[in-house]
Amino acid sequence: MGTRFLRHFFEPHSVAVIGASEKPHSMGGMVLGNLLEAGFSGTLWAVNPRGYDTVYGVTCVKRIADLPAVPDLAILCNPVEGVPRSIEVLGKLGARAALVLSGGSYLDDRTQDGGSLRERMLKAALRSGIRVLGPECLGIVVPGSKLNATYASQPIKAGRVAYLGQSGMLGNAMIDWAAGRDIGFSHLVTLGDSVDVMLSDLMDYINQYSPTRALLLHLERVHDAQHFMTALRDASRHRLVLAIKSGRSVQSTLTHEPQTPGIDNRDVVFDAALARAGVVRVDDSDELFDALETLTRMRPLRGDRLAIVANGLGPALLAIDKLVIAGGKLAELTDVTRDALVQGEFDVSLPGRNPVDLGGNASPERFVDALEIVAADANVDAVLVVHAPTRLAPSKITAEALIANRKRFKRNLLTSWMGLEEALKARHECNLAGIPTYISPEKAVKAFMHMVDYQRVQTLLQETPPSLPFTTQPDIRARCHRLIASAKRRERDRLTHQETAEVLAAYGIPAAPSQYVFSPEEALQAARDIEGPMALKIVHANNCLPFRYRRHPHKLSAGLLQDLETPEQVADGVRRLGDKVCEKFPESPIFSYCLQRMQRGKASMQLCAGITRDPVFGPIIVFGIGGYKINVLADRQVALPPLNMTLANELISRTHAYRLIREHAADPEQDVERLCELLVKLSQMASDLPELQGLELNPLLLNRDGVVAVDFAMDLGQPARHAIMPYPEELREWRALGNGMDVEVRPIRGEDAPLITLFHERLSEESIRFRYFHHKADLTQRDLAVLAQINYDRQMAFIAEHARPDGDKEMLGVVRVWNDPDNIRTEFSVIIRDDLHGHGLGSLLMEKMIRYCKGLGILEMVGTVMLDNQPMRALLKHLGFSFRYIMEEQVVEASLRLNEPSSDWQRHRLDSPTD
Repeated sequence: MGTRFLRHFFEPHSVAVIGASEKPHSMGGMVLGNLLEAGFSGTLWAVNPRGYDTVYGVTCVKRIADLPAVPDLAILCNPVEGVPRSIEVLGKLGARAALVLSGGSYLDDRTQDGGSLRERMLKAALRSGIRVLGPECLGIVVPGSKLNATYASQPIKAGRVAYLGQSGMLGNAMIDWAAGRDIGFSHLVTLGDSVDVMLSDLMDYINQYSPTRALLLHLERVHDAQHFMTALRDASRHRLVLAIKSGRSVQSTLTHEPQTPGIDNRDVVFDAALARAGVVRVDDSDELFDALETLTRMRPLRGDRLAIVANGLGPALLAIDKLVIAGGKLAELTDVTRDALVQGEFDVSLPGRNPVDLGGNASPERFVDALEIVAADANVDAVLVVHAPTRLAPSKITAEALIANRKRFKRNLLTSWMGLEEALKARHECNLAGIPTYISPEKAVKAFMHMVDYQRVQTLLQETPPSLPFTTQPDIRARCHRLIASAKRRERDRLTHQETAEVLAAYGIPAAPSQYVFSPEEALQAARDIEGPMALKIVHANNCLPFRYRRHPHKLSAGLLQDLETPEQVADGVRRLGDKVCEKFPESPIFSYCLQRMQRGKASMQLCAGITRDPVFGPIIVFGIGGYKINVLADRQVALPPLNMTLANELISRTHAYRLIREHAADPEQDVERLCELLVKLSQMASDLPELQGLELNPLLLNRDGVVAVDFAMDLGQPARHAIMPYPEELREWRALGNGMDVEVRPIRGEDAPLITLFHERLSEESIRFRYFHHKADLTQRDLAVLAQINYDRQMAFIAEHARPDGDKEMLGVVRVWNDPDNIRTEFSVIIRDDLHGHGLGSLLMEKMIRYCKGLGILEMVGTVMLDNQPMRALLKHLGFSFRYIMEEQVVEASLRLNEPSSDWQRHRLDSPTD
């Protein structure tokens, strides 16, 4: 639904509380009390059918229709049975926002006419366009605007952290936790079981209008994966995002969605989605604030190597155990550091080694001196101080010494003050000084690993990948679409083994040579051409489905015979398999028999790769150990397409299979690269073939000759909706410029970073100033990531590319747009290489972008042009833009109407951009 009218929730000038009274347990009374206590400066009204004159000194009316004016925000605390009617009345009055705090266990009860209470609320909202947040939500807090529209039990401090959650009670607990840690909020919102405003809408609003430094999320369910991922990726590019999700197990999930085929636990899909968006996931609510404290107080890490300095070996070893289990690295100290520690007689247990045990008689000064040595080590990325109080080194005095000398330490510092009474004082001092501090070494290590994870996911978010090894051509896609259409005409929801082999061949995925026969006689003849032991598989409807595993995969009823030596054995195998299938699965038609030479030797490793479809996130790429028993699912890791080589490598590196390849392969780098190429091809297949529901390559053999798919299956379904929009191949086109140069105009992709760099180097200072409004000599890695890796859901960039005589390609120009979440406006920019001005390239790119944006239904295209950029102003005038001059800033605002508004709200938004 977008950000339409969300401003009325966060910046209301008037608020009406429906159902407010002065009774001790009145929810409306508590909300009204919080509004008054927070110092809300706007107009307040109460509504109660009992006809009170005032409630807590606030004017009260009997009915919503009696309100003296239309409230910006209505807070509904009345009995939930009357909420749909209240929303209806508010909508007719012209109210824009309704916050529903009422709730109950029977919201989905459909015994009444007109649908369930939830359905009736949504219908009432849709009739008038009023936005509804709730039911069953805690409410909204914006401390900076003195707005506390909740029934929370305590005031909330202003800060720069936003919390968006789906549980009202957890929101209450968050308020209390934050108060105990002196953390303030810019916004705190819980959605409850919202029928209209969704988490993604709120993220879009925060992204656009809030200077929030960090965003904390509590997730229970995701309604629209594409909107969710777009908003989340936008948020994490500009601020720290931490997420906690309930429903990790089947028992605790509320959604009752079907299991994802081929995946043992759907929670790994959420892990992959959050990591792909650059978000750090935490396991519990206490850990959420530990991670927030660490990530907002520490400088960016260079790596994942931790050094430990303690006044006892036991606590340090606890920290090491946690570090190793979590996948971190214990820093290997350099010889210079070792020598300095030994000469200073700092380490009493493991001289010169990590961890550094200063012993129970270590004074605060010894801690400072040891830390200075360790923190200067080039092999160390962060240092953890683990301290237990002693008479020589009380916790508070030691903490004060570290704080006073903190400038001497060249690395990030984490502290764990063990104990309670003494340690509380030390932790308080560190909190005041902005040094991360934790109650146990294990918690400190966990917080450190959150920072390692954050650096990893942010690096992936900003990394510019190498060139793709494979791109599909229109004829490949057309060939595969014909195969799928043919199967559907035959009313089949799966491809045969032979048809799947054709799809794999089209995408360059090696498959074991197979012969497909239909009778014992054909099998006898085909087997004479194969040397060595053979395998025979019957292909029938029931075994053409991916990710369906039998308890006994080698029984005859499983449809597979191995190590057949002679043609006669093969012919007999056809009869036996056919008889068994007719006996066991009489309803399953037999398509063919697949005959292969046995694939043994060459030190082959069995792997599994494929595509599956998650009920929330759509197509998913799967990789892990191969085999047909259910225990192999434990190694299955997943990633959201589209993949590039970098993302494919990251997926592989999370599996046990990767560790086996690193340990046993003769050339592990080459093997991993081959697997990355295969996964990228699968990702391309998932993007090209929307009706592909599942594809399993299992076993996929990896050996010194490469990779080969021995067995495979593919099924079909309704066209998929990707969580991350794939590359729009269909928008490519080839054109000729006025000077006769042939160019390809296509959407930009992440792999274009080298082209962008070379293009920028050939721009004049004036062209750069016209584009960026200041001089920008070089592009940083972050700049390249932002320019090349775009969300096609909200952005588009068309580049003009030309092939030079030597075969290399060069970028000639680019046009970009950034769409707002509501598809009302898009902001454009365009830049052309200086030596190509005057050949029609600017018009070509802008006209293509205008057509594209019109097709999306966007109403208006806008842009800002420097006053002295005469060529651009002339181009825009030619294209029909109108201008508004802002002389004090020496710029021109250009706008072009693309489509006419179809609703009053769209017309209102064009006149009032923030509403």
